[in-house]
Amino acid sequence: MVSVEADQLANMISHAVAPAFMLNAVAAMVAILASRISGVTERIRKLREIDESDTRAWLKKEMTELRRRERVLNNALHLAVLAGIGVTFLLIFGFVIAFVGYRHEPGAAVLFMAALGFLAASLFRLLQDIRLSQIEHDDCNRPKSQMR
Repeated sequence: MVSVEADQLANMISHAVAPAFMLNAVAAMVAILASRISGVTERIRKLREIDESDTRAWLKKEMTELRRRERVLNNALHLAVLAGIGVTFLLIFGFVIAFVGYRHEPGAAVLFMAALGFLAASLFRLLQDIRLSQIEHDDCNRPKSQMR
């Protein structure tokens, strides 16, 4: 039978607060990204429905940029999910190691930094989508004579 030290488990529980908050932030990030992907995908779907003879057929030029945004957002979503998996493994690892009586801090620090790295990369990809969206928005508001 494994001897569990109450102090070690209590220490791990107190250390689990920051990862738990981070897991909440990752969940919010995933929700935001899913919403943005949904909007872009819906726009692509609507543009595909436009017939070539329609007066709005020129709008189909947007599809290349929308597909690019969709790829960027999907990449951001994958990175955010990896961050969530990293935090979840961090919590599991911390409790298992604490349960058997070893120090969990060194391994937990590495996993936490990795999860933060994935979250930062996901935020960077979100920023790229925001910039692409802004460029797209600016192009739509520019008179046709000034469009590229």
